[in-house]
Amino acid sequence: MTHPKPLPRRQFASDNYAGVCPEAWRAMEEANAGHSKGYGEDAWTARACDRVRELFETDCDVYFTFTGGAANSLALSAICRAHHAIICHEHAHVETDECGGPEFFTGGAKVMPIGGQHGKLDLAAVKERATRRDDVHFPRARALAITQATEMGTVYSVDEVAAISDVARSLKLSLFMDGARFANAVASLGVAPKEITWQAGVDVLSFGCTKNGLAFGEAVVFFNRDLAQEFDFRVKQVGQLYSKMRFIAAPWIAMLEGDTWLKHAAHSNAMMKKLEAALKPLIDKGTIEQLAPVEANAMFLRMPQPLIDGLRARGWHFYDFIGPQIVRIMCAWDTMEEDIAAFAADALALA
Repeated sequence: MTHPKPLPRRQFASDNYAGVCPEAWRAMEEANAGHSKGYGEDAWTARACDRVRELFETDCDVYFTFTGGAANSLALSAICRAHHAIICHEHAHVETDECGGPEFFTGGAKVMPIGGQHGKLDLAAVKERATRRDDVHFPRARALAITQATEMGTVYSVDEVAAISDVARSLKLSLFMDGARFANAVASLGVAPKEITWQAGVDVLSFGCTKNGLAFGEAVVFFNRDLAQEFDFRVKQVGQLYSKMRFIAAPWIAMLEGDTWLKHAAHSNAMMKKLEAALKPLIDKGTIEQLAPVEANAMFLRMPQPLIDGLRARGWHFYDFIGPQIVRIMCAWDTMEEDIAAFAADALALA
C-alpha cells in the first residue's frame, strides 16, 4: 500500500495543518493500555471534566464532541428553537463555515449576521437587529454569538466581553462564545479563563483544542447550567457520544494539566508576532496591507496577485479570505522561526 506523504514543510494556511502535539499523542497511548468503560463512563472523561471545572473555577457542565462545528451547532441548539434567531458577526464561523449546521441543529433558527470592525460585533448593530421587529411574522432573537479569538485574529478584552454581555442581558439574549482559538485569546490577554467567560457573562462556550494540538475533540462548557438540560440526549442523537470517549478525554487532561494548552497557544501567538515583524518592510512600503492588528495567531493581508501567485508557486499554502487579494496567514503550535524566515525571505524576494 502506498501511503500519502505529508507536505514537505510546515505551512501557514491553518493551524489545522499541524499534527498532534506530543503531549496529546502520549496521552492517547496511555489511554490505550487495556480496557475501560465506554460512552464517557470512564475515569479519563470524569477527570477531564473536573480539569475544565478547575480551569474555569466554577461548577460548569462539560460535554465533549468530535468537532468544533458540532460543538457550536449543538450549543446553539440548547439555546434556540426553530422560531428563534442567532445574531453573530458576518464573518463568524456559525454563519460562514458550518454548512448551515446551527440552522439544522436548531430545527430552523435564523442566523442574522451583522458587521463590525476587525471581526468584532458592532453593539449598536446588535441592538438594532434584535429590536427591529417583535411580531409573530419574524424570528425572535434568542442567542448572541461571539468568537474568541475572532475570525479576523483579534481578541475581545475582558471589558469588551462584559459590555457585550450587558447588551445581551438587556435584550434577553443568551451569550454564546465560539472558542475554537480560546487558548490563543487567553494567552494574548494574560487573564484567567473565568474573566472572559462566566464572570463576564458568557452562558455557553465551545472550548476548542484541536487547533492547539489535539487530533480531535472539543468541549461544550455550560456556565448557565439551566441551558444544559437534556444536552446529553442531543449529543447522543447527533452521533457525538463517542463509545471510546477516553481517547477524546485523555488528551484534554494532558493539555490542561501543567498548562500545556497555554504554552502551545502562547508559542503560536509569538510566532505570528515574529512573522508580522518580518513582513513589516513590505507593510511599511505599502506593498502589502495589513487589515487587522495581530492579537493571536492569525494575520490578514491584502497582497498583489503576482505576489500571491509567486508565493504559491514556491510551495507556500495559505487561504484566500473575505475578498479579492486578501489572504489569511496562520501560525500553529509547531511553527518554527526557520519557517518564518523562509516565508518572509520569499515574500521579500518576490515583492
